[in-house]
Amino acid sequence: MTSLSRELVFLILQFLEEEKFKEAVHKLEQESGFFFNMKYFEEKVQAGEWDEVEKYLSGFTKVDDNRYSMKIFFEIRKQKYLEALDKQDRAKAVEILVGDLKVFSTFNEELYKEITQLLTLTNFRENEQLSKYGDTKTARSIMLIELKKLIEANPLFREKLVLPTLKSSRLRTLINQSLNWQHQLCKNPRSNPDIKTLFIDHTCTPSNGALAPAPAPVSIPAVAVPKPIAYSSLGGHSPFPPAAATANANALAGWMANAAAAAASSSSVQAAVVTASSLPVPPNQVSVLKRPITPPPATLNMVDYHHTADHEHLMKRLRTQSVEEVSYPTSRQQASWTLDDLPRTVACTMQQGSVVTSMDFHPSHHVLLLVGSNNGEITLWEVAMREKLVSKPFKIWDMSTCSLTFQASMVKDTPISVTRVAWSPDGNFLGAAFTKHLIHLYAYNGPNDFRQHLEIEAHVGQVNDLAFAHPNKQLCVVTCGDDKIIKVWDLSGRKLFNFEGHEAAVYSVCPHQKESIQFIFSTAVDGKIKAWLYDNLGSRVDYDAPGHWCTTMLYSADGSRLFSCGTSKEGDSFLVEWNESEGALKRTYTGFKKKSAAFLQFDTTQNRFLAVGEDHQIKFWDMDNVNILASTDADGGLQSLPRLRFNKEGNLLAVTTTDNGIKILANAAGLRSLRAAGISSFEAMRSPIDPSSIKVSGFSAVTNANAVNCKVERSSPVRAPPVLNGADSIPRSMEKPRLLDDVIDKSKPWQLTEIVDPVQCRHVTMPENIDATHKVARLLYTNSGVGLLALGSSGVQKLWKWSRSEQNQSGKATANVVPHHWQPNSGLLMKNDVSGVNIEESVPCIALSKNDSYVMSACGGKVSLFNMMTFKVMTTFMPPPPASTFLAFHPQDNNIIAIGMEDSTIHLYNVRVDEVKSKLKGHQKRITGLAFSNNLNILVSSGADAQLCIWSIDTWEKRKSVQIQLPAGKSPSGDTRVQFHSDQIRLLVSHETQLAIYDATKMDRICQWVPQDVLSAPISYAGYSCNSQLVYASFCDGNIGVLDSDSLRLRCRIAPSVYLSPSVLSGSVPVYPVAVAAHPQDPNQFAVGLNDGSVKVLEPLESDAKWGVSPSSVVDSSLVNGRPGSSSNASNHTPDQAQR
Repeated sequence: MTSLSRELVFLILQFLEEEKFKEAVHKLEQESGFFFNMKYFEEKVQAGEWDEVEKYLSGFTKVDDNRYSMKIFFEIRKQKYLEALDKQDRAKAVEILVGDLKVFSTFNEELYKEITQLLTLTNFRENEQLSKYGDTKTARSIMLIELKKLIEANPLFREKLVLPTLKSSRLRTLINQSLNWQHQLCKNPRSNPDIKTLFIDHTCTPSNGALAPAPAPVSIPAVAVPKPIAYSSLGGHSPFPPAAATANANALAGWMANAAAAAASSSSVQAAVVTASSLPVPPNQVSVLKRPITPPPATLNMVDYHHTADHEHLMKRLRTQSVEEVSYPTSRQQASWTLDDLPRTVACTMQQGSVVTSMDFHPSHHVLLLVGSNNGEITLWEVAMREKLVSKPFKIWDMSTCSLTFQASMVKDTPISVTRVAWSPDGNFLGAAFTKHLIHLYAYNGPNDFRQHLEIEAHVGQVNDLAFAHPNKQLCVVTCGDDKIIKVWDLSGRKLFNFEGHEAAVYSVCPHQKESIQFIFSTAVDGKIKAWLYDNLGSRVDYDAPGHWCTTMLYSADGSRLFSCGTSKEGDSFLVEWNESEGALKRTYTGFKKKSAAFLQFDTTQNRFLAVGEDHQIKFWDMDNVNILASTDADGGLQSLPRLRFNKEGNLLAVTTTDNGIKILANAAGLRSLRAAGISSFEAMRSPIDPSSIKVSGFSAVTNANAVNCKVERSSPVRAPPVLNGADSIPRSMEKPRLLDDVIDKSKPWQLTEIVDPVQCRHVTMPENIDATHKVARLLYTNSGVGLLALGSSGVQKLWKWSRSEQNQSGKATANVVPHHWQPNSGLLMKNDVSGVNIEESVPCIALSKNDSYVMSACGGKVSLFNMMTFKVMTTFMPPPPASTFLAFHPQDNNIIAIGMEDSTIHLYNVRVDEVKSKLKGHQKRITGLAFSNNLNILVSSGADAQLCIWSIDTWEKRKSVQIQLPAGKSPSGDTRVQFHSDQIRLLVSHETQLAIYDATKMDRICQWVPQDVLSAPISYAGYSCNSQLVYASFCDGNIGVLDSDSLRLRCRIAPSVYLSPSVLSGSVPVYPVAVAAHPQDPNQFAVGLNDGSVKVLEPLESDAKWGVSPSSVVDSSLVNGRPGSSSNASNHTPDQAQR
């Protein structure tokens, strides 16, 4: 229901109240579920009208919605049961026991038995817990206090307990305003109009007695009010269109309303997006909007009938309170832009060798380009070095599983081409569609490692498009083909949906999500556009695309704007923006000059620009202007209708050429990123360049990079085998693309960057640190990237937040601005219960929910759940002994927490039912680390016994255990920590004696680094950067190391003199980092928590952009000075003692 329709319900409620339609008022309150009338509810409870009480409640919640709802219904039915016993009506009591209370036995069987035993007592007050029960009226009053608190705490009643403030008779006022407006439009308005009806538009009768034209009937604003459901109705017949400024799911609903209304009633359309028969749907998914947050069920117990202790008793009885979401919102601001933001400069050219049919940049590794060709080959390019990392020619993986139709078609030896290549949103999978029947899915495990994952015979004939989607948070593949069908597959090859309704071959698909509505747009070669929900109710939209032929649809990067580009059979081209709320064209872009005999390719970037390949050019538009903004021919050689693709940052653009090649166009930022990767430097090494051109700052050398052929073949002598110090080479499956860093590494010793002075990087100290007598035990960034959370060894947690300002326009964490220590207005501290705990021996642990709403932590005592907005303790659980030592949320269910224990066990605790579901035993000492892998469906645990255990998430059985290799004579002790790489396959293992990378599929060690040379102290902590390209490691002497994650090569050392004052350095107690946290979005920002209670955030200088010597600066200086490059900051160490 739209927001205006909801407001209309409130107006009607006011009108009914003013007109004294009491029963109608409460009926509408119940049926709409918009306003819970607490006064009416109290009246019915005090009167003991239990059937009406439950009926009224049913409009807002059901028994099994959440723990609060369950407790509410339990208290009501228990009171009804006790009153029957008090009246000595045993038959009625048994009826209530069996009919009403039986449902709670599944949640607390012991309590149900206790309630049943009350039947055997002459007076139930003989029961100790009910001894204070007085008369019926008093008992109801006490229960009402309890119920009101439960209702106010229940998130399902949020914003439903107070009516909006309205002027009296607001509905009448609006009607009068409408009538006045109608009267003003009369052709012959009278001074005193006689308005007798609201059923038709008002018009004054002409004074000469002639009859006025018959007025047209209007829709009076009286709408049915269906109960809110999981997804907004796509077929609601609301007279009020969505407000233009409201960017919500109703925008799509507005577009789809007309088409859906003809096909199905509003109720039939209001189905959950993903049906239970196809995808796993979380409990209560169908009531998300009406009941937005569903905490776990509460424990059921007797109410204490003491008036003075009701609040304390409630807090004891309820395991969890309402958890408010904390989002730290940042308003979107459109940054200013210039033509220089368009990637138009040719940075390099790459030869594919066959006609390119499709391209897609990796979503996070922005210089990796996936290419499909008309010879069926799939290629992965590293554009920074113009190198083919992987090339997969087409072949059928298993002909025996293919249909006879496909096998017969292959006998004809018809060549097979790639029609589409695409990365999954997380970059862990890639898909390719082909001109015959098949799609191939590969697991991407590193730059040189495509693993065959799945071959699906998806369609009969050509597969025209392929895209990844996340219906119900499950990664799926959407395909379409010449057989006029759209299909949805899970990654095991199971077909989830089969959408039929197009009358011609389906040309393209565009999966998307608006708020909670998940849907797919599809276009066919007859120009029809349809939209589908993930259900079996048919298409919701049937519109014609401009040109009535092939078209493709794309959303802007932020998902707020929808565009399509297509061609008519006559060759006319159309680039348009759609108004989703109306299903109409919002604007049509101009600038096409040539008739097209084939289909145009287009792309969007930066929420600002559109690009189309046409007439041997790339043409650009500002999204807000229909006139062409700029164009480029990329120095010539482009195809007539070049294919094109932006990278995610929008600073690189890949375009196809007539000679079966690809040109990479870049803007200034793109050129800098390519330069950082080594393009200009490597070209400088290979070709004579005027030194004067190198002195120019920026990227002038790169601008002309395409004049030099920089392709590096794998046989090139600069690519020495990856063997260091006689150790085994790294497996190819885990090898990183060799950038200029590697080129320099093989030609001369790698030069470690040593940052020893505070001016060599950016750093900031958090105000109001943890108590100096207690160290920072754990450190976390909030998932939104705007806050930093520290847990001290004393059990106190502190939160620092950055806010949007002129110095920090993003509002994200930065070392440029000092954040503020954030506390709620109440002044509460987030402090764990440490009574009776030896703080010196306790092991603090912490875990943050994905939406930053709440944090769980412990410090030798019970685990406490804190609300991140109020800092209140919502519940506690798992009291010692044994004490908790590590916490990790289950990746697929936030209600399940893996808890590592001091006694070496791991408990799988379900918050919803307050129960330990499984207990894992495999370690000999306390648990020090836990890490889940969704891809491998495993949990990896580490312990103080220097052992790693691998557990199946499905069965919780131990699959394998591995002992890390300790130095000779070193006994298993100290913390061993584990963290998965973003690919969910590689595992970082850190111990005071070493860093190691393991392939978790087999638990084979890939490489290892041990403290040495300038970093010889024991390791105190280590973790991946957010993109898993770096490893940040801290040491017990205060040094910090930045290592390359694939090879564990040391790139940079940050000395303690950078972030510690001279007085601290000269103190008697050594100060060093004991916790490290990586920023969730910026791979070059990290924070350290120190043993003196202070917290620091560090970043490289803005001019450096990243940690480590810029290879280009080394090469530039060597060329200018005519000698090998050196740096004042670079040592002569060769800290590459990585052992593989």
